Amino acid sequence: MSVRHLFTSLLAGLGPGAPAVVDVLAQPDPTVYGWTTGRIWASAAALVGLAGVVIGGLALARSAGRAGTGTGRRGAVVSLAAGLAGTIIGGVVVAVADGGPGTGYGIVGGYVALVVGPIAMVLSGLVLNRSRRSHRVG
Repeated sequence: MSVRHLFTSLLAGLGPGAPAVVDVLAQPDPTVYGWTTGRIWASAAALVGLAGVVIGGLALARSAGRAGTGTGRRGAVVSLAAGLAGTIIGGVVVAVADGGPGTGYGIVGGYVALVVGPIAMVLSGLVLNRSRRSHRVG
């Protein structure tokens, strides 16, 4: 069973349009140099993950007391959600891609999302842990 068929069968339970996402991601022509669907999804995933890293970094600075007042919990939750979304979308893009870099499937952006997404989640975990400790002490 190919990865595409596996994702199609897994997504079938999510609704009638879910398997179409896998089919759309898996259609680029190897000679395409412009924006393909895979590249758009991968870029979006990487940007969402990167936004999560930036928001998580700002929340971490806020929780340390260097950038304003507050614990940064809201930023940590947003960073966690963005990191998780970027990781999941990047993972789907990488799993569905049939070719390597330069084929239009978005595999490079998918791998970038798989790197920056977990970084955002780790930063948010640090902020939430610091916030939890500060509430216990004070």
